[in-house]
Amino acid sequence: QVQLVESGGGLVQAGGSLRLSCTASGRTGSNYPWAWFRQAPEKEREFVSGISWNAGSTSYADSVKGRFTISRDHTKNAVYLQMTSLKPEDTAVYSCAVKMRSGNWDRATLYAYWGQGTQVTVSS
Repeated sequence: QVQLVESGGGLVQAGGSLRLSCTASGRTGSNYPWAWFRQAPEKEREFVSGISWNAGSTSYADSVKGRFTISRDHTKNAVYLQMTSLKPEDTAVYSCAVKMRSGNWDRATLYAYWGQGTQVTVSS
């Protein structure tokens, strides 16, 4: 089992920045790709960004390209999401997950060990 805990969410004005963290305990899942998803009220969960196990490959949703940066630190069993130029439409609960099976980054069924999420609210 891998336990994931997200942190770093909060309330920020449009144009501001936040850095989300996702840390793992138990079986750390460090040999797998990780990703961030988000879910806004009354909307489906959507892929935000993913990173390969060695950080050699990253992927971003078109809506966040150029504004968000994903990174990971194996020494801390953590993955981060640096979010800049935030927009009100970025408001959502952000969750991290471990990608256990190969396939497209945005297929949520390929992931396991989801965290509880952290709320990000961007005011206009």
